[in-house]
Amino acid sequence: MTLTTKRFEEFSAVELYEILKLRNEIFVCEQDCVYQDCDDKDFKSYHMYYSENNKIIAYLRIVDSGVSYETPSIGRVVVDINHRRKKLSSNLITEAFAFAKNTLNYSEFTISAQHHLLNFYGSLGFVPTSEVYLEDNIPHIRMFKNL
Repeated sequence: MTLTTKRFEEFSAVELYEILKLRNEIFVCEQDCVYQDCDDKDFKSYHMYYSENNKIIAYLRIVDSGVSYETPSIGRVVVDINHRRKKLSSNLITEAFAFAKNTLNYSEFTISAQHHLLNFYGSLGFVPTSEVYLEDNIPHIRMFKNL
């Protein structure tokens, strides 16, 4: 398994296609949520993913501060259905923390987490900072973490 971190402009067409395909498989098809995935935030993000046998199996983006929130944020966390229950999402988020702190000098993150993942993100050190709200018709909660 290989870990890769890139800015949007560094992607090949194939990499970009595979990332968007995975995000759409999970967020649009699996979660039955019609929304605009290509939200222009990708241009202002670092993209981190695990690949295996030339296939992207887990992905997230680190969005620059001032884009979604005053602080940087993590979003679009997805794991291919055939690679779940292997702790890939928590490992990838931990890698994102290290990259953000050591390379980007970030000291905090804000996220908009799906509410049913409150305990998962809590186990990674995020604390709730809002009431539950609907985002794309799915209950979410804003959370914060100091690195």
